[in-house]
Amino acid sequence: MHLRSMNDDLERGTGPRRFTYKELDFATRNFSSDRKLGQGGFRAVYKGYFFDLDLSVAVKKISRGSRQGKKEYVTEVKVTSQLRHRNLVMLLGWCHDKGEFLLVYEFMPNGSLDSHLFGKRAPLPWSVIAIGLASSVLYLHEEWERCVVHRDIKSSNVMLDSSFNVKLGDFGLTKLMDHEIGPQTTVVAGTLGYLAPEYISTGKSSKESDVYSFGVVALEIALGRKAVEVMSDKDGEKGLIEWVWDHYGRGELFEAMDGNLQKNFDEKQVECLMIVGLWSIHPDVNIRPSIKQVIQVLNFKAGLPNLPPKRPVATYHTPPPLVSSVGVSITTSLQDGR
Repeated sequence: MHLRSMNDDLERGTGPRRFTYKELDFATRNFSSDRKLGQGGFRAVYKGYFFDLDLSVAVKKISRGSRQGKKEYVTEVKVTSQLRHRNLVMLLGWCHDKGEFLLVYEFMPNGSLDSHLFGKRAPLPWSVIAIGLASSVLYLHEEWERCVVHRDIKSSNVMLDSSFNVKLGDFGLTKLMDHEIGPQTTVVAGTLGYLAPEYISTGKSSKESDVYSFGVVALEIALGRKAVEVMSDKDGEKGLIEWVWDHYGRGELFEAMDGNLQKNFDEKQVECLMIVGLWSIHPDVNIRPSIKQVIQVLNFKAGLPNLPPKRPVATYHTPPPLVSSVGVSITTSLQDGR
C-alpha cells in the first residue's frame, strides 16, 4: 500500500490521527535521551507529553533508511488502527514526515512485563496477567473480523498500564488471514526462544505458533527465567523448556517455579499456569490447545491436560521447494521496558 493512499484511508476514519513531525519533536523534547524508554533493532521508543491534551504517550521512531522498519511501520498502522480491545495497546496516531516514520501509542506507566519478571520482582497478580494476555490473543485469533497472527508474542511486547492491566503491543510482524484459511508460508520472523519449532522448520505462521509463544511467556511468568536461559540439571545442561518438562515428568514442578511467586500465588494457580505453558509449547500442533482452551483451563472451567513425562520430539514433513528458501528475520527485544 502506498503511504499517500494509507494516509487518505486513515484520515477518513475515526481512529488514530495524523501528527506532524514538529508536534512529536516538541512532545519528546527533540527526542532527548532522557525521554528514551527503550531501543532495539531499527526503532527507539520515547516518552512524549502533549500539554494541550494533558496526555502522556509513547512515540516509536523508526531508524532512517531501514526498509524492514518502514515495512513494519506500514503493517503496524494498517492493522493496529482497526483493532479495539482492552488488552491491546491503543494506537493514537502516526506520522511520516521529513523522511521520518513514527507511531504514537498510549503510554504504559508500568512498562513491559519482562522488566518485572527479570528485574526486582514485585508482588503482582501474575495469574490475572496471564489471563489478560490470553484474552488479547483470543481477540486476535477469533473475535475480530479476520484472524490476526501476531508472530512476535514475548514478554517485552506485553505492556502494563497504571493498574497493571495487560496490553499486548508491537504489531509490525502481524499477518492477516481469513478465519477458514490454514497456516500461511512467510519469511520466518520473531524472537529467538519464542518461535514454534514447526514455524522455524516450515516457515508457516499460524494461530498455533502464536499459542506456542504464549506458552513460553506463561512459563517465564511462573519460573522467573528468560526463555533462552540454559539450565543445569542432574543430566547436564539443557534448555529451559526441556528442563521444566523434566521437572513435570518427575512430579517436581514446584521446585522449578520462581520462589518469589510463592507469596503471590496459591499452589493450584502455579501448577495450572505451568502445565498450561507446557501444553501450549507441545511440539505436536494437533495436541497444542487453542487460546480459547487455554483460557478455560486458566479459569478452572476445564481440567488440566495429561502430558507425557518427557518432552516429545518434534517431527515435520519436508517442506516444499517454495518454503525451503524461506529467509529468516529474527528480532531482539528492546533493552528496557517501554
